[in-house]
Amino acid sequence: MLRNFLTVGGWTMLSRILGLIRDQLLAAFMGAGPLQDAYQVAFRLPNMFRRLFGEGAFNAAFVPMFSKVMVQDGRDEARLFARRALGVMLAWLVFLCVLGEVFMPQVLRVIAPGFLQNGDRYDLAVSLSRITFPYLVMICAAALLAGVLNGLHRFGVASAAYLAFNVVGILAIVGASPFFPSVAYAAAWGVTASGVVQLGLLAWACEKAEFGLMPLWPQLTPRIRLLLRRMVPGLIGSGVGQINLTVDTIIGTLLPAGSVSLMYFADRINQLPLGVLGAAAGTTLLPVLTRHLSAGDIQGAHTAQNRSIEYVVLLTLPAVAGLLVLAGPIMIVLFGHGSFTEHDALLSAQSLRAYAVGLPAFILVKVLSPAFFARGDTRTPVYVGVGVLVLNFILNLLFMKPLAHMGPPLASSVTACVNVAFLVVLLLRKNALLVYGSTLSHMGRVGVAALLMGLGLLGLESFVSLPAIFVTRALWLVGMVVGGAVFYAALLHALGVVNLSDVVVRIRGRLRRKVG
Repeated sequence: MLRNFLTVGGWTMLSRILGLIRDQLLAAFMGAGPLQDAYQVAFRLPNMFRRLFGEGAFNAAFVPMFSKVMVQDGRDEARLFARRALGVMLAWLVFLCVLGEVFMPQVLRVIAPGFLQNGDRYDLAVSLSRITFPYLVMICAAALLAGVLNGLHRFGVASAAYLAFNVVGILAIVGASPFFPSVAYAAAWGVTASGVVQLGLLAWACEKAEFGLMPLWPQLTPRIRLLLRRMVPGLIGSGVGQINLTVDTIIGTLLPAGSVSLMYFADRINQLPLGVLGAAAGTTLLPVLTRHLSAGDIQGAHTAQNRSIEYVVLLTLPAVAGLLVLAGPIMIVLFGHGSFTEHDALLSAQSLRAYAVGLPAFILVKVLSPAFFARGDTRTPVYVGVGVLVLNFILNLLFMKPLAHMGPPLASSVTACVNVAFLVVLLLRKNALLVYGSTLSHMGRVGVAALLMGLGLLGLESFVSLPAIFVTRALWLVGMVVGGAVFYAALLHALGVVNLSDVVVRIRGRLRRKVG
């Protein structure tokens, strides 16, 4: 599981780095203003549906069922189930896409009410949204194919295909912009084109795995009905984070122009650890838990859950400490160029700190949710999700005026913490979570190491301030990150969390085997 965790995490990290380059281009060309706001809303809509219907509710219901059919009924029956599921999904998505294209002006009135105060920004958002909306059809179908590949334990191929989104996006912004009215139009067409490329790559990977998935005509067989019953309540349970972000966007459009952009770029940095660790943990843990539970190995399921929690905490807490201390320099170095001013970067850093507070909770939701899904329970997270959505909306309204662009991110962070607390309590009551004493000890020592690292960075920053020239700024930031990582590793060794000597020996052993 750790190898698969690192494989998915490695590909996701590479995708996030390319995504960072793409976002830097968006910031440099469009800055933080009405044009950027309109594009971000246009992208948020299909992206929300992708995570709800593709990576969220559908995968949460599909992957355990697919894995179980594979184990109990064989490869051919699992392939038939996947083809039928793909046919049903495509029929629903095409219908949804047509509705979206026709009623896009009305949809934008709901998710971006603040744009109505500026007719040009509203009209632009409608045009861009109609360009990007077909992306949801391709990417949701791609998510199903990726789920099949994950069920076949081909984690690397499924994760690598998602690089196409950022590669195509970068090419569209840099190469296609002169042929469109603005960069926003080029970026929007890049989104839809990337969906076509990703779906094609994953379809090819399935063929290479001798698991071709030509969709079948939609048919509600008993197995497909069970899939839909598990999926529908999961739309809220597994999509709470995305719905919360959409609420943040709605509130952001009611704030001064540029607020949506400030929160977006902050969230993109927050998504580096969240996307890498959350995606890796959730993607690799769900099939593992399903396999253990299908075999009746309850102890193995508990052990896998504890290991995932330990991995996530080990890598998340130092990220939180680093983001809280270095948010300003990070945003200035990465985005403070071109139309995105240094002042914009510092404002965005305030949103980043608000997001960072809830980072462990955001990721733990992705680690705890598979414990329900692997047991075929997609209903329980729904009840938690409804309460969380209501709480998030209330907090957004309370924070909107006094905190401006920091309000929605802070509301999401508080909401995520409450979500985790409820999930833990419910899992404990169901005897679906058994946290070992060693895991609690591990979390405590990691917390101490992360706190000391953060204090060390804070002290160092007060002595060595951020330089004025970009090159020296970049070197300063790299030095702070590397220095913090080395200090954190030393603290982990001193506190007995990891033995660096053992790590070095294992790395050398693997290198020798590869050379040999």
